[in-house]
Amino acid sequence: MYDVHSKHAEDFINHQEILDTLAYADENCHNTALMEALIQKAALRKGLSHREASLLLACQDPQLNEKIFRLAQQIKKDFYGNRIVLFAPLYLSNYCVNGCTYCPYHLKNKTIRRKKLTQEEIRREVIALQDMGHKRLALEAGEDPVHNTMDYYLESIETIYSIRHKNGAIRRANINIAATTTDNYRLLKEAGIGTYILFQETYHKESYLKLHPAGPKHDYDYHTEAMDRAMEGGVDDVGIGVLFGLDKYRYEFAGLLMHAEHLEAAFGVGPHTISVPRLRDADDIDSSSFKNGIDDATFEKIVACIRISVPYTGMIVSTRESKDVRQRVLQLGISQISGGSKTSVGGYYQPETDEDNSKQFDINDDRTLDEVVHWLMEMDYIPSFCTACYREGRTGDRFMSLCKSGQIQNCCHPNALMTLQEYLMDYASPSTRALGETIIDREVANVPNLKARSVVLENLRLIRDNNRRDFRF
Repeated sequence: MYDVHSKHAEDFINHQEILDTLAYADENCHNTALMEALIQKAALRKGLSHREASLLLACQDPQLNEKIFRLAQQIKKDFYGNRIVLFAPLYLSNYCVNGCTYCPYHLKNKTIRRKKLTQEEIRREVIALQDMGHKRLALEAGEDPVHNTMDYYLESIETIYSIRHKNGAIRRANINIAATTTDNYRLLKEAGIGTYILFQETYHKESYLKLHPAGPKHDYDYHTEAMDRAMEGGVDDVGIGVLFGLDKYRYEFAGLLMHAEHLEAAFGVGPHTISVPRLRDADDIDSSSFKNGIDDATFEKIVACIRISVPYTGMIVSTRESKDVRQRVLQLGISQISGGSKTSVGGYYQPETDEDNSKQFDINDDRTLDEVVHWLMEMDYIPSFCTACYREGRTGDRFMSLCKSGQIQNCCHPNALMTLQEYLMDYASPSTRALGETIIDREVANVPNLKARSVVLENLRLIRDNNRRDFRF
């Protein structure tokens, strides 16, 4: 039986409820009056249920779809302004004991090069990332109880936070590792992680079991209930997502929103971020052999419908997507993107050779971080390297309260401008710096609070003239 408050996976991601939701969407997808009413409801910025959102996702009316897209654009602007947070993945290890059929890290793959970074190698990689300008990392690893232990992760996090090179520092390390215990999540929280990220891959249990035929990840319930254990362990910023292309996208969409609803109901705060990766080719993986891929137009509709359904939640798109696709979904709801990314174990300090390939998937946007920053500013976005909320304790429901109250413009906007100024001074090319200075001078005027604005102006002066760093609201 469907129960949003239950801590059991098959209750809060209930198969029959999803089937009923999809049937409801099919029955009403030509009910213009109902869909108009749902769009008006979404315009109140309070979100939509998984069933309501699934109906809008099924909408085929071009005029109504245009209203959905316009509303998504406006909601994104209202809550996140024109800021785009930047990060990079850092793969620590691709040793893995699982049998995931869509991932080249699976145990039976004998062609991929297996690697695990030592602490000295992590240090070199982090300095290379700092020298690009990154302040925020997403740590990635396969699941292997021998090679990838909790002690290894904790030591790696300590190493990463300890590194100072020139003006560089990693100020937030998020982590995407296999489902683990409440006690281990407590250790990760104590180590100072930002967001704990775990993709469900697919919410369809029968498909999940087939796609994960061996290894600890085969346990659907343990995997799906991981965010509950993370929350119970004190990690109040969690990031969820599915890998679109494994099962039918409408089923995954409903399951994704049901998961967000469950976290809100059970813990008082939904996911900090939602990721929307699509299946890509990899070492021994041919994505075309999976029959549930989605085209760009469907992908964009998914992003728009998620944005109007969970208006306060950050949304992430990675370099799996091309420059053109990323440009379109930035308008529709995406608030974080990666830049200058490597999906190999290491690869920032020294690029891998073809023979030494350890990457998890092929990327479709291989531009440098500076090129991405310049591109964002050409579209009037503010590239942000901000990590202030995490370090000021504004996580979980405290961040959501800030967002819902509208005060984010007096907090995140100034922080974005100051961290962009740091980037321009320390890492930007001359053309990027010139464009960025113009953007900052213009955007300071959009800080609503006069006192906050005067503080930002003084801090920007200190960054430029006195080589000061790490101001934050």
